[in-house]
Amino acid sequence: MTNYSKLLSAFSAIALFLVLNACNNQSIDDKEKTMDTLETKEFSEFAVKHVDWIKSANIYEVNIRQYTKSGTIKEFEEHLPKLKELGVDILWLMPIYPVGEKNRKGGMGSAYSIQNYTEVNPDFGTKEEFKTLVAKIHEMGMYVVLDWVANHTAWDNVWVKDHPEFYTKDSLGNFMSPKDTDWSDVMDLNYDNKDLRKEMINALKFWVAETDIDGYRCDVAGMVPTDFWDEARKELDKIKPVFMLAEWESTDMHFNAFDMSYSWEFHHLMNHVAKGEKSVKDIDAYFEKDALKYPANAIRMYFTSNHDENTWNGTVTERMGDASKAMAVLSATIPGMPLIYSGQEAGLNKRLAFFEKDEIDWEAGEDLRPFYKSLLNLKKEHTALWNGNKGGSMTRIKTSDDEKIFAFSREKGNDIVYVIFNFTKDMQKVKLEIELADKEYADMFSENTLNNEEFEMQAWEYRVYVKK
Repeated sequence: MTNYSKLLSAFSAIALFLVLNACNNQSIDDKEKTMDTLETKEFSEFAVKHVDWIKSANIYEVNIRQYTKSGTIKEFEEHLPKLKELGVDILWLMPIYPVGEKNRKGGMGSAYSIQNYTEVNPDFGTKEEFKTLVAKIHEMGMYVVLDWVANHTAWDNVWVKDHPEFYTKDSLGNFMSPKDTDWSDVMDLNYDNKDLRKEMINALKFWVAETDIDGYRCDVAGMVPTDFWDEARKELDKIKPVFMLAEWESTDMHFNAFDMSYSWEFHHLMNHVAKGEKSVKDIDAYFEKDALKYPANAIRMYFTSNHDENTWNGTVTERMGDASKAMAVLSATIPGMPLIYSGQEAGLNKRLAFFEKDEIDWEAGEDLRPFYKSLLNLKKEHTALWNGNKGGSMTRIKTSDDEKIFAFSREKGNDIVYVIFNFTKDMQKVKLEIELADKEYADMFSENTLNNEEFEMQAWEYRVYVKK
């Protein structure tokens, strides 16, 4: 058996100091290469302190524009009881701010092209309606984070006129879009300007102080200097302890600023496994590397879809086919926090338009609410599956074919969960090399019980065994 957490080895304080200082003077690409080699057992002291409520939490991405016919905050509010019933803990709202008109893409523009950081998009409603939404979310025992775009603004953002010095200029002194992107509808911000940093932090503080939100999901976080996020987190925590999610993967994001980071790499790996282009060996390699790369209490976010993947790369069915449910179960049982995107619980099977109105059809797809509810409740009920170092480490279980069968256990105190996947398109005969405790473990999706005898698993079958 392989216990991934035991792969961690200690670096000396001197080595850590040298690596961190080297990172401060590197480009984003070079910094990621350096951080990729960083082993992290003893620098967990550098990691942020999590709010207690994320220990067993999941996260749900809300696309307000497409969620309802009107695309308003008020109409979305009517869906809160269903989300509570589903077992959702954290609601991540895609950007709620006014969308830029200059150089706009499509008829409605990108929600990530922001005209004013401290106002609500009038298409969505008013600031008072948003405050009411936040209050109701809290009353129902859920939490809410806003999407934040700190790297760039719309071309007609209020700062363009009032603070042109906040923006990056090309060699001719002209405003410019972020380098090496096709984001023609936005302008790059220049974080060498200290006044920009102050104004951006003030805008972040505004929504926490004025509307009582619980934190932020930060778009392309690594395109903004990490020391900005470190300072922002410190200032936000003075108002209330917050939860911060980085859309990035470099290790240093977790030292002082972010509770959780995206695992884009694992998402892409799941797509490849589903297509037969990668195998269980690649999954093993990923977790071995991930265990060495991040602080012990860093939380990684796993997902089968989100707004980017759905629109630009395809629906879950397009990308993962018959493996879709297996990948959802994997995302909910490995160490990390699972994400559900708007409509997944209703079997969303179309690419939602990014720049136009394109309402989710809540009746067209397979009803997956019972499936997702069982997964989200599983995490709450089993401490072994909790997030970060509140949960149990993952121990790989040796099987009769470790290139096709991915089996592991997670254990915390007296709680043990065994998880087994057939990651192929064919039936497999499986035998586990495992010593079972004097307890009976039953698969939550069937009547099967766990034992040492050979058994059959159908194509893309998954089993999650919990104590009877």
